[in-house]
Amino acid sequence: MAMAAAVSASSASTFNRAGSSVFLEGKPINLSNSQFPSKGLYRSSFLRMLEIKAQHKRNTFERSASGLIVKALSEDDKNGKPSEVSPLVVCFGELLIDFVPTVNGVSLADAPAFKKAPGGAPANVAVGIARLGGSSAFVGKVGEDEFGRMLVDILKENNVEHRGMRFDSGARTALAFVTLKADGEREFMFFRNPSADMLLTESELDVDLIQKAKIFHYGSISLIADPCRSAHLAAMRIARDTGSILSYDPNLRLPLWPSASEAREGILSIWDQADLIKVSEEEIEFAHAYSDSHASLIIVVPCLTG
Repeated sequence: MAMAAAVSASSASTFNRAGSSVFLEGKPINLSNSQFPSKGLYRSSFLRMLEIKAQHKRNTFERSASGLIVKALSEDDKNGKPSEVSPLVVCFGELLIDFVPTVNGVSLADAPAFKKAPGGAPANVAVGIARLGGSSAFVGKVGEDEFGRMLVDILKENNVEHRGMRFDSGARTALAFVTLKADGEREFMFFRNPSADMLLTESELDVDLIQKAKIFHYGSISLIADPCRSAHLAAMRIARDTGSILSYDPNLRLPLWPSASEAREGILSIWDQADLIKVSEEEIEFAHAYSDSHASLIIVVPCLTG
């Protein structure tokens, strides 16, 4: 039975929520009963997973109670037996401050007060991996301000390699106000006009760090505008050329895009380059609603559902 890894929409979670161990933690969908047609399923489904296994055949995927931890096996020089080594996962994208209400189930307008928390979906993954005992690094940009310095300090405190971080003296660290209302609807308000994360340039990339990645993980928010878009695409090329597994979280945030059509185009523009995709049902439906041809972009991952 073909199964797809559909992940709940939890990218807005901040570092201090459930250890941020949401990476690839999802529920299976039976594609035979799905509303999405199975004809022409994206080739990187089962075949692509076989290619990944062939290219990275020394890798094993190990589940834990808090999520999926990716680990690799390497030879022990002394006795020739495999020994467990944690590969480097390099995460690219936004690192920002989330302001969340001090009470649950209210709209932003009705919140009596807010508390700050570090956030940003790719950064959540980096911190979550490090907290689970893995090896992670983060590549991005923050403002040379109190919030930016605080965020980099949090990366350090969580043992996330931070030498890929850059500071911008002319732009502020991004801010987001986030809440989950009583009716279950999420509400966001972003302050990025532009924020420092949008201004990362290709020349600022730590190429050596990216080349060391066994897995290169990224989202779509960094695709919204240049110069960060060009830096994002360049980082993907570097990672792909050095044999990294490409891991993609579409992380749909429509208010940040100029229009829904541009969001769809941007999100799908790099979809078929990814080896692994962390996707919510909402994101699948968003892509499918605009084009039947992209209904085939559901990733089938049989090895993750057993």
